[in-house]
Formats: sequence, structure tokens, C-alpha cells
Amino acid sequence: MTRRAVVAGASGFVGTALVAALRDDGYVVARIGRDGPDARWGDPAAIRRAVDGAEVLIGLAGKSVNCRYTDANREEILRSRVDTTRQLREAVADAASPPALWLNASTATIYRYALDRPQTESAGELGSGFSVDVARAWEDEFFAGDLPGTRRAALRMAIVLGDGPATALLLRLARLGIGGPQHDGAWFPHRRYRGIGPRPSGDGRAPSHHSGGRQRFSWIHLDDVVGAVRFVRDHDELDGAINLSSPHPVDNRTLMATMRRVVGAPIGLPAARFMLEPAMWLLRTEPELVLKSRWVLPERLLGAGYVFSHPELEPALRDIVGR
Repeated sequence: MTRRAVVAGASGFVGTALVAALRDDGYVVARIGRDGPDARWGDPAAIRRAVDGAEVLIGLAGKSVNCRYTDANREEILRSRVDTTRQLREAVADAASPPALWLNASTATIYRYALDRPQTESAGELGSGFSVDVARAWEDEFFAGDLPGTRRAALRMAIVLGDGPATALLLRLARLGIGGPQHDGAWFPHRRYRGIGPRPSGDGRAPSHHSGGRQRFSWIHLDDVVGAVRFVRDHDELDGAINLSSPHPVDNRTLMATMRRVVGAPIGLPAARFMLEPAMWLLRTEPELVLKSRWVLPERLLGAGYVFSHPELEPALRDIVGR
């Protein structure tokens, strides 16, 4: 019999890789997005037809966070995740033959700023503020309701290294000679990172930490995102929140030094926050990418026996640049 899978939000670099991997595994893949091609958001009948009878559903939809957190962008980042997840959940609930597995994207940014210890699924502590509130609302919508025939897993992804915006930005900084450590510190007050959604958290002020370039950087190679998806698919005991991150996170100093070696940059000027803020404004993104300390470990994947293809940062980066 024909095996069917559905990928919602398949146009990004993670979605493109997963569609190719599922086809390699013998699935006929239907794609849901703003422009289809098999179903469009806002068309519940088409989404239900796509989902009904599929073995696997993967939800990846959501506006890229590689932007400035203007009021309009903040609202769209939240809406694009929660509304699309709700549409998928309603389609699964209405399906005569619902998918046995639904994997939905989430983010490791849901955890707090951590310098003291790594965050795992069993002992991690959720943070506060805009990015955390988006992640919490996203997961709340995903796990809402009763779907007895469908196993659900939220994939809390660290920064994915591959042909994507985060890697491109970091490599660009290194090549321009400004790939030194990035130092957090004082900056003019703003409210771009204030809480959002039904339960906004935090005090509304932008966080500031004096980490000296020692903020942690959790990451995962795109190949291991694909590998982890296959692994979770094949291990029925895995559900709930699952961290997708390398078992060997690094700090910011190590990250940028590795970036410089990989691209052959002889120097890398350090950057304090007062330098990063205007630079990131020009690049139309947020300094949170390099200043937040994300220290995440894949406790559940490792406990279930997953073996990472790219556990160490430098070989992973060299593989990406070499491609």
C-alpha cells in the first residue's frame, strides 16, 4: 500500500530536507502551505483531506524569527505558529483515519537563559519574555484536546546549522572579520522582547547579562534533524517534548573561533552589545540569536539510543561549508 506523509510549512530549508527524506523512505508526501501545493491554510476541507489516511504529519509552519521584532512581526510570529497548529489539530480530530504520528516544530528557546547548568526535558526550566511565550503558546495549542489515535511529539529544536539564515549570518560575520566573541551588556531600554499571547511573561524589559562571551550556544546539524525525525517515528515510546540539539553545545567564544577557522578568517573583532545592536538593525534581525545563552541537551534522544551523525561543532561546520 502507498505510504503517505504530510509536511506543513515545507518551503524552508528544514522542510525541504524532510520532504526529500520522506520521499527517499518511500512516502508520497503532501505539502500544506500558503500556496499549497496540496492544501492551503484557511481551507479546512483541503487540510482534512490531506491529513486523513496519512501515516505521518509534520508541522513546521511559522514566520521566520530572522527579522526585527516590530509589533507587526511579533504578532505574525505568534499567529503563524498557533493558527496553523490549530488548523492541523482540528483536521486530525476530524479525520476518519488520523495519522499515527504528529511531529510539530517547537524551539529550544523555550528554556531560560542558562549559564549554570544544561536544560533537559526532565529538569529544564522555562524562561520568560517574547520568544518563550511564543513557544509556550505554540506547544499549548499542539497538545490541546484529546487525539487518542495520534502520538504527538514537540521537537524543541536548537539552532539548526545548514543552508539556513542562522548559519549564513554567523558565517558572514566571520568572513567580514567581525567574528569575535559577542558580549552582552547595557543598552537603551526597549520593549521588543516583552511577553505576548494569552499569558505574557516577564517584566517587559529587555534582558541584559554580562556573560563575557561565555553564553552557551546549542545547535544541531540539519542531517541530525532528519535523523531524529526518523528515529522518533520508529520509536513509539517517544512522545511529548523532545530536545533536538547536539550533545556537545559550545560557548559563544568557541563558536566564533570555530567559525573563523572554518572560513579561514585570520582575525575576528569582538563585539559588545553597543556594536551589535546597530549592526543587527542594519541586518534586520535581532541580537538575541548570539546573546541568549541556550544550554540544551538531548536527554531523551540519547536515552533512547539515538547516535548523532554530527555531534561536534567543527566537523559539522566543515561539512556544511564544504557542501
